[in-house]
Amino acid sequence: MERYILNNKIELIERPSREDETILIVLTSEELVKTQSLSPELDANLRHMTLARDVRVCKAEDRRDCMCGTVFTPRDTKDGKHIAFSYMITKTHLLLCDDSGVVRSTVKRLSHEKEWQENGTGRFFYNFLEFLIAKDLHHLEEIEDKLGELEDKVLAGTLDNFSSFLTGIRKETMRWFRYYSQLANMVCELEENESGFFSDNEQKLVHMLENRIVRLRDESQLLREYCLQVSELFQSEVDIRQNRIMKILTIVTTICLPLSLVAGWYGMNFSGMPELTWKYGYPAVFVFSLIIVVLSLWIMKKKKFW
Repeated sequence: MERYILNNKIELIERPSREDETILIVLTSEELVKTQSLSPELDANLRHMTLARDVRVCKAEDRRDCMCGTVFTPRDTKDGKHIAFSYMITKTHLLLCDDSGVVRSTVKRLSHEKEWQENGTGRFFYNFLEFLIAKDLHHLEEIEDKLGELEDKVLAGTLDNFSSFLTGIRKETMRWFRYYSQLANMVCELEENESGFFSDNEQKLVHMLENRIVRLRDESQLLREYCLQVSELFQSEVDIRQNRIMKILTIVTTICLPLSLVAGWYGMNFSGMPELTWKYGYPAVFVFSLIIVVLSLWIMKKKKFW
C-alpha cells in the first residue's frame, strides 16, 4: 500500500497523514481485504469499495459520505492482466484499488508532471482518467487501419478467413464502444457532484473529460458501422462470384440444350430415318453440332452475355 500527498505536486509519504492534507492511497485487492484501518473518514465507507479483482463494468455510485465506483477497460497489460480498478472519493481522500500495477505506474508518471496550482482529489482523478484515455484515439486508428486492410483484401479477391478476422475486429470494436458508453455515464455522474466533493473548476474539467469520452465513443461507433460496411462488401463480392459461376453454368447449359435436342432426335432410332444408313451421317451430325456451338457462342458474344 502506498500513500501520496496531493498538493501542487504528488509526493510519496511514509508518515501518517494529517487531517488537513489531501491523500491518495493505492493498494491491491489483497491489501484492501487485510486492511484494518486507513483513516476515520474512509473506514466507515470501506464496505462500499469493490475489490479490483471483482470489477466488471465502469460505474459511479454517490454515497452519503463518499463516491465509489469501478473502471473496467478493454486493455490488458504486457503480462496479460486486465486493466481494471475501483475507487473511492471523499473530500480529502482518494482510494484506488488495482491488481494490474497500471495505477501505480500511472501515479508515478503523473508525479513527474509539472506542478499544478490545484491538485485535490477531483483534479487528480481528472488527470488520472485523462491519462488513461490519452492514447485511445491512436488505438482506434489502428483498428480502422485493420479494417482498411481487410477491405482491400476483399476488393482484391482474397476472401480466405475473412469471417474470423472480421469477427475478432467486430468484438474488439464492441468492447471499446461499451467501455466508452459506461465511462461517459460514470463521468456524467461525477460531474453532477451531488456530494460536493469537487470544486467548480474541477467540475469544468470533468465536463471537458466527458466531452472527450463522448467523442471517443462516437469514433468507436463509426468503427462499428465500418465493420458493417466491410461485411456488406464481402457479401457483395461473394454474390458477384456466385453470379459469375451461375453465368458460366447458364452459358454451358444454353449451348448444350441444342446438342441435347440433336442427340435425343437421332437417338430415337426409327427405321425410316435416312441418316442412320447414310455413309456421311455421323460426320454430318458432328459438323452440325459444331456449327450450333459456334453460332451460340457468337450470339452470346454479340449480346454481351459475357
